[in-house]
Amino acid sequence: MRHHVTRGGALFVLALLLTGAGAFLSANNLLFLVFSSMMALLLVSGFLSRLVLSGLELELLLPEYISAGTATPARVRLRNLKRLTPSFSVELAGRGDPANSAPSILGTPVYFPLAPGRSFVEASVQVTFPFRGRHHDNLFVLSTRFPFGFLRQSTRVTLHRETLVYPSLQPTPNAEALLERISGEIEAHIRGAGYDFYRIRPYEMTDSARLVDWRSTAHTGELQVREFTREEDGVVEIFFDRRLAARDPQWFEQAVRTCAFLVWTLSEREVGVVLRSEGSHEMTGVHEMLRFLALVQPIAGTAGKQETPEGPSDRSGVSLAITARPRSFEAAGWATEDD
Repeated sequence: MRHHVTRGGALFVLALLLTGAGAFLSANNLLFLVFSSMMALLLVSGFLSRLVLSGLELELLLPEYISAGTATPARVRLRNLKRLTPSFSVELAGRGDPANSAPSILGTPVYFPLAPGRSFVEASVQVTFPFRGRHHDNLFVLSTRFPFGFLRQSTRVTLHRETLVYPSLQPTPNAEALLERISGEIEAHIRGAGYDFYRIRPYEMTDSARLVDWRSTAHTGELQVREFTREEDGVVEIFFDRRLAARDPQWFEQAVRTCAFLVWTLSEREVGVVLRSEGSHEMTGVHEMLRFLALVQPIAGTAGKQETPEGPSDRSGVSLAITARPRSFEAAGWATEDD
């Protein structure tokens, strides 16, 4: 428990000291009675504040998938384990972790006017995790000014739970520019001679006469052909190079964020994505890839040794390597992004 005297409490203590001094100097029994009543009131205030904060249990209810740097809706549940005594005027606030200089995940305090005995109350909150990876301990502070507001008593609560946080999925200028550059290649690749209808477009010299749509041709007065999507398992293949070479960890985190943004955005557009990296199997599920990127760590580059990486697979239409050593990947047949 921590105690903090409020402004109202400081004024009350000043009045208490003045009343006590007047009682001792004048030996007036009435002033002694007022002084003792004020002293009892201050002691009762501290006891009730401590009683309000005792027997409380905190639970944080999070969604299944969370990304770093994004305000995520969640719920906090405050449970009162006391049998008969309710808890009044309890405030919940976040606390940063000084061990790794991480800010609090809870930005705005939450106020609970009443938590009945043997019951619980819930409130909606917005939580923001500052970095990707596993979060083990989340720190919170429960405080109250009940009953008179003279003292603000608080206690620190640590939630010992593991939360996996994906990399930030918010676009950056570099990531958006990269996505725009490869969008044309993706669209060109999915145009093919498959069975799923794609669109109707003007006839080109290289088109087969069997693809001519005569109804559209009669309607527009110009030759129109039908296009179909090409049947491919993986349209975009991304290789995430974990070797830092001469780059710093800040570059690596930016590369992880770029890769996560591409995986998430392309998957939302229903474009097939395959992710590969050193020491990992081929990943195709969007959450499998984001879990990998949430926990991935760099590999130190080997001085003077630039081994040739494995080239893209035959089934990939668009192949991209996010790397700090673009020359070796270009030699292996990859399009590279030196983020």
